[in-house]
Amino acid sequence: MISHNLPYYKQIGKEVEVFEHAFQKKLPLLLKGPTGAGKSRFVEFMSHKLSLPLITVSCHEETSAVDLIGRFIIRGAETIWQDGPMTTAARTGAILYLDEFVEARPDTLVAVHSLTDHRRELYIDRIGEKLKAADSFLLVASFNPGYQRGWKELKPSTRQRFISLHFDYPEAVVEIEIVSAETGLKDTESTKLVKLAGKIRNLQELGLTESPSTRLLVDAGKLIAGGLPPRLSCEVAIVQPLTDDSDTIKALKDLVALYF
Repeated sequence: MISHNLPYYKQIGKEVEVFEHAFQKKLPLLLKGPTGAGKSRFVEFMSHKLSLPLITVSCHEETSAVDLIGRFIIRGAETIWQDGPMTTAARTGAILYLDEFVEARPDTLVAVHSLTDHRRELYIDRIGEKLKAADSFLLVASFNPGYQRGWKELKPSTRQRFISLHFDYPEAVVEIEIVSAETGLKDTESTKLVKLAGKIRNLQELGLTESPSTRLLVDAGKLIAGGLPPRLSCEVAIVQPLTDDSDTIKALKDLVALYF
């Protein structure tokens, strides 16, 4: 069931217009950008805005085509076919969101090909069905190019089946607005969190695999707004999720102390 209450999302560029046009023209959409930059929230927001159901699959290295398409299961004395999330979305006209698409097994990437071109069809060989996607079906995928560091990328033949939107962390003034809106913190406190994140993002010598995301800032802000001391909130919501290295943790905690 679709809620009438839109989830909070702050538009940064023209992503809403691009998504709406992709939907109207039935063009699959690829979202690129770092973890916690708002890709999943954006898709959730658009599903509500367009009044379409959303089916999300968090892909990982064991995600296979069978997981997406479906399988036979035993129910009582019967063996019955059960649609997977991709089949369900195509059959019912939902938005299918494949999060971290590149992490899935190669057979999964191939399985979506016929849904990403003019055919918009899914062949389910186990039951001999050629399923034509419903008119409102839209395929959206996401991945984090920086995290992959080149060792596991989408093939050009797959990438070129999508139109693409790039996501990044917003400018400071916008990020402050987002943190305040999501947490209820005053702008002065949100500003400290955003300045802290900006400092960490610019310190390449820390050797962090990923930078502090807007999502982590919101988590820290929620803890602070709930009454947890700011330094402790930042430690558990920002510092610890970023690293396990004791020296790096100490350096990050020292940075937190500068702002709180």
